[in-house]
Amino acid sequence: MKNSLTKSAGIMALTALLAAGCQSADSSEAEKEATSSSTAQAETQETESNHDHDHEHEHSHAQDEEAQKIYDGFFEDSQVEDRPLTDWAGDWQSVYPLLENGELDEVFEDKALHSDDMTAEEYKTYYTEGYKTDVERVVIAEDQVSFFQNSKELSGTYTYDGYEILTYEAGNRGVRFVFKLTEGSDGMPQFIQFSDHGISPTDADHYHLYWGDNREALLDEVVNWPTYYPSEMDGHTIAHEMMAH
Repeated sequence: MKNSLTKSAGIMALTALLAAGCQSADSSEAEKEATSSSTAQAETQETESNHDHDHEHEHSHAQDEEAQKIYDGFFEDSQVEDRPLTDWAGDWQSVYPLLENGELDEVFEDKALHSDDMTAEEYKTYYTEGYKTDVERVVIAEDQVSFFQNSKELSGTYTYDGYEILTYEAGNRGVRFVFKLTEGSDGMPQFIQFSDHGISPTDADHYHLYWGDNREALLDEVVNWPTYYPSEMDGHTIAHEMMAH
């Protein structure tokens, strides 16, 4: 009887150990599966994150390339949109005085360094003709344009008169956004035309300005293009902005 009880107790103990072992094995397998699942999920998230980052980088790079093409004058007619005068709102200074006092010399030296076309002195001569003007400052607010010319202020109200797409000898193109005088001081031009490398609504950071009383004749002007940057910028900053382009 005693041996039978001992044998039964032994069998029960062995059964308990086997059950515990199975539970431990099941638990271990579950832990492995959970760890594997967690690792796979983390790898998937990392892959998706890298994919999103690469996609965003490629998209940003494509946008930059497209913007540079437009800046250089290569675009489709369908991309051009009307722009309001407020795109050029602000207080602007002519860069011609900066050229005269030598603050832009480093720009011409930089151009010569990256080109075989002209020397720094030849570039300076070319830009002297391009930037030359006696309108040293322009202030634009809503539909009002003020010229500061030879220490005298002239103002006028202008309304949008469409845009013109021009093709240059080099094969690239540009857009002139035209505004017509509706009322103002004697001496204010009947037309002003903006060119800032932009072809759709955006705030200008600088621009070339053409003005006169003959709309069509102004479109033929490609030699003299007075250029304006924000009045709060100093010559050194403007020079480096120019070199960045």
